Amino acid sequence: MNANKKLITLGGLLFLLGSAVAQENPVGCALTNAPFEEFVKSIERQTNFHFYYDRRHTDSLSITITAASKPLASVLRQALQGTGFDFSFFEKSIFISKNRTIYTELPVGFFDKGNAPTNNQPFDYTDYLQKEKSRRAEEMVYAIGTFTRDLTGEATLTGSVRDIQSGQAIIGAAVVEEKTGKGVVTDPLGGFTIVLPKGRHLLKIKSIGMKTTTRNVVLYSNGKLNIELEEVITPLKEVVVNSSRESTVLDTQMGVQKMDIKEMKQIPLSLGETDVLKVVTMLPGVQTVGEGTLGLNVRGGTASQNLILFNDAIVYNPSHFFGFFSTFNPDVVKSVELYKSGVTADYGGRLASVLEVQAREGNYKKLAGSGGISPVSARLTLEGPITDKTVFMIGARTTYSDWVLHQINDPSLKNTQASFYDVDASINHKINANNQIALSGYISKDHFRLNSDTAYQYSNQSATVKWRHVFNPKLFSSLIASYSGYNFEVASDKNPKTAFAMDYSIRQFNVKADFNYQYNARHALTGGVSAIRYRLSPGDLAPLGGNSLITPNQVQQENALESAAYVGDNFEVSSKLSFYAGVRYSFYQYLGAKDVLQYQEGQPRDTSTIVNSVHYGPGKTIANYGGLEPRVSARYLLNENSSIKFSYNRMRQYIQMLSNTTVISPIDIWKLSDSYIKPQVGDQVSIGYYRNLNKNLIELSIEGYYKTIQNTVDYKSGALLLLNHHIETDILNADGKAYGVEFLLKKPNGKINGWVSYTYSRSFLRTVGVTAAETINHGNYYPSNYDKPHAFNFIGNYKFSRRLNFSLNAIYSTGRPITLPIAVYNLEGADRVYYSDRNQFRIPDYLRFDLSVNVEGNHKIKKLAHSSWTFAIYNVLGRHNVYSIYFASQSTYINGYQMSIFARPIPTITYNFKF
Repeated sequence: MNANKKLITLGGLLFLLGSAVAQENPVGCALTNAPFEEFVKSIERQTNFHFYYDRRHTDSLSITITAASKPLASVLRQALQGTGFDFSFFEKSIFISKNRTIYTELPVGFFDKGNAPTNNQPFDYTDYLQKEKSRRAEEMVYAIGTFTRDLTGEATLTGSVRDIQSGQAIIGAAVVEEKTGKGVVTDPLGGFTIVLPKGRHLLKIKSIGMKTTTRNVVLYSNGKLNIELEEVITPLKEVVVNSSRESTVLDTQMGVQKMDIKEMKQIPLSLGETDVLKVVTMLPGVQTVGEGTLGLNVRGGTASQNLILFNDAIVYNPSHFFGFFSTFNPDVVKSVELYKSGVTADYGGRLASVLEVQAREGNYKKLAGSGGISPVSARLTLEGPITDKTVFMIGARTTYSDWVLHQINDPSLKNTQASFYDVDASINHKINANNQIALSGYISKDHFRLNSDTAYQYSNQSATVKWRHVFNPKLFSSLIASYSGYNFEVASDKNPKTAFAMDYSIRQFNVKADFNYQYNARHALTGGVSAIRYRLSPGDLAPLGGNSLITPNQVQQENALESAAYVGDNFEVSSKLSFYAGVRYSFYQYLGAKDVLQYQEGQPRDTSTIVNSVHYGPGKTIANYGGLEPRVSARYLLNENSSIKFSYNRMRQYIQMLSNTTVISPIDIWKLSDSYIKPQVGDQVSIGYYRNLNKNLIELSIEGYYKTIQNTVDYKSGALLLLNHHIETDILNADGKAYGVEFLLKKPNGKINGWVSYTYSRSFLRTVGVTAAETINHGNYYPSNYDKPHAFNFIGNYKFSRRLNFSLNAIYSTGRPITLPIAVYNLEGADRVYYSDRNQFRIPDYLRFDLSVNVEGNHKIKKLAHSSWTFAIYNVLGRHNVYSIYFASQSTYINGYQMSIFARPIPTITYNFKF
């Protein structure tokens, strides 16, 4: 052995001796069910050692130990015994690892054949290279712009944030400057623009389901920085509504809930498929009127007062299969945003909320696919690159529920049929660094027959073309053209003499141009113009077959044009105070060709009061409405972990849904505002308190609101809505008000995660007609059909292991209002029913528990396909939750009956795969 080797050996021995002595330093500790972090602090106070560990793994780890003057290694071994955690020493550092040992030194004979220590988990070199690339990207210093020694003033940094695996844009990623806390979020194409002082900055980039990363930049002048994020590889996806502190505390907007489809797939639902809208109903302030329905009632509003957008195209009927499925394929959806208040000026046309659903672009780097099979449906999605700049995605779903229904030995289902399919397709093309174009389309069709000869079918169609252009680092724009269509058909051919077919359709063409301009570090301007052309066919009844005696009946078509211009400014007054101020001006024209009936002034609109009919030619204006829609939001930071927010919105709605039921029905029709049916106008004021607890591991929010509604739609008793040539005679204008408080407590990450929400809300209407017969409940306010004062939701997940996850839902709400018959009286020799005041009574309260277990396949990176099994039980208690109450006359009595949709536990099993 030469001198150098002797020196190395001696140095190594001295190092090992020093570490051993340090580890033998006596320490004492007495804790009972204490958080792991408290144990760490106790040890660090007594020694010169510092701990390194992943807090996401230890957030639910508790320590119970009693040790007096024991060696440090002995205390650690005692504290971590049976927890699955291990420890390792290196100099003055202690590394805590889970289910894996970290080797900080090489044992004697390491290089002898067969003596090298082994690790149970395989090493993947590709994964190593990716981690090295990410590590180096964080350590590098990026010079942005043209070098200059003069670093006074500001500069604009633009760029994009994308998934490192698929190349897809990441929507809603937060890009935050660490020192000042100034931040922005990425747009639907993954782009961001931020104005910062020239000089050096540390940027933190975070997004739901992705690993947080940092970038060191020196900003000399305007420039660009593209960033790639890695997905968080967790054995089971967590249920997260929004995991970023920036969104809950720092954002100026309030009443906004953001969700990622990857975080929604652990919630147990009926029929075993992840459903965007059903998850949305579990958020505070959002309810439905009954089980199995998909009509959203947001803060006491009607289902038709929600603007539902899919790839920027409006969706009129968001349901399949009697409302048990939504129109959104979970394998296609990327993100969901729900605006309950604080709506920016670029949205309009609805009063209650905006639900924006965006589909994924597709995988830019390889051909990939995903799908699933459940007891009643199957789905498959394919995606991949066409060229290095063009990517496609196509997804399809269908159901084989007809086969399932035929297997049920129930006479009441003998002639029942039900089926649906939908197809999503998109192409995204990057023309160059400043231009990108996206084309997307959607079509669906439902068909069902309920133990009768009458068949129903309805269909949604949409198409969107979106062009994004970057003018310069501060200014970019989007031009969107979209088409939305909805139609239904009812047909019966059992009796040739009464065979008929009736159809209804609505067509909408929309053009919208938006711009975003980052004026300076304090002002971010947005604005644009939009136009919508409506074409409605309110109903067409025709005989079916040559022997039918049905008289043709066609209601006049309706046409309208809705235009808007809007502008907004995100203004940062100081690091604590920021505002959003926007204004939208909308203008609406009801157009011919159409014959308009005129009625006697001061008299109720009725067939007996018709005095004239006026004809308007094609394109002639029959009625017009318009007005300003101001929007204001403010946020004040109390400290780095809490804030208060305020918002005011005015919204106008020029199209309304007419329905005799409280739930969305396939044969509901839409009606444009005209000379008699005025547009609805809503005003909402909201205030909220937001706080992050326990070092941002827990998020708390409390929001209160009050809103008023003018010209909402109500109906006369016995109103006829289908094939009505003078629908205005059965419709009443009403005013409404709603108020409430929403509470949300959520833990987005960790072994135990989920949220708890409670909502207290009230919703009332008041209808005062021309006569007493048209005045409801004596002109007093009465509960609307959607008034459900109390709602409680608990969503919880527990990770047993890397591959096994358990989920629980608990849902409670007050029963909705109903009107009941309370007496029978005889008038002129005939028995008649006397009803209570409208909505004076309620159906029983709603309560449901759901369970699910998700079992993942192994997590080897090199696999043909990754798969999982989900076992779920919907309505575990088998509770007979009342969907509706109906009455039937039997002899001289009227008997009431309660109807339930799911009156027993519903077990499901779903197989999901991805390649």
